[in-house]
Amino acid sequence: MNLGYARISTSDQKASMQIQALIQAGVAEDKIFVDQMSGAKEARERPAMAELLKYAREGDIIYVWRIDRLGRSLVDVVNTVNQILAKKISLYSIMDGVDPSTPHGRLQLALFASLAEYERELINERVRAGVMAAKERGVKFGKQPPKQETVETKVRVARKLITEDGMTAVAAAEAVGWSRATLYRYLKQFGADTPPEGAAIAQAPRGRSSYGHSKVSPPRP
Repeated sequence: MNLGYARISTSDQKASMQIQALIQAGVAEDKIFVDQMSGAKEARERPAMAELLKYAREGDIIYVWRIDRLGRSLVDVVNTVNQILAKKISLYSIMDGVDPSTPHGRLQLALFASLAEYERELINERVRAGVMAAKERGVKFGKQPPKQETVETKVRVARKLITEDGMTAVAAAEAVGWSRATLYRYLKQFGADTPPEGAAIAQAPRGRSSYGHSKVSPPRP
């Protein structure tokens, strides 16, 4: 089955040129999947592309007006092409003449893959350079330590939950968003005795059961 894919930007409301080219290539109009969004999103994040890949079956042919309609970058284009070919679906780009079933088409895709790898290396290099420049400016990466006033507040809350409300240390730690080990560490740091694991402080009874002074009832038959 011949299938088609077109992508237009949100500023360009007409896909008629791409659709007409796909129809002339032998794709039925109701088998053309159109995404109306910019190339900012990767192919797998576009609803029409995702639906197309779900709908297509082995032996089908996917036509595109131009190869760049498939992805936001060379890396995205190559990844999308590989995903299509892995499902044993053919691909043909009308304007570029890219046909992976021919030696020339495979050569073109190999060149695209090489350029995509080069693009990935450039991106990684720019990221590393950006991180180094940020560190030189004093920017710190990774998880930042919590503020001391926040820690002290949580310690007071957890201590109250344990000593006054009879909550276990594990439950108190969970209530303030910490692990048991973190709670114990901060209790020790701020000079509080750490309760035994799973322990709760017993409370004086707040009321008396109406059966508190009654005789023990005999076992039930």
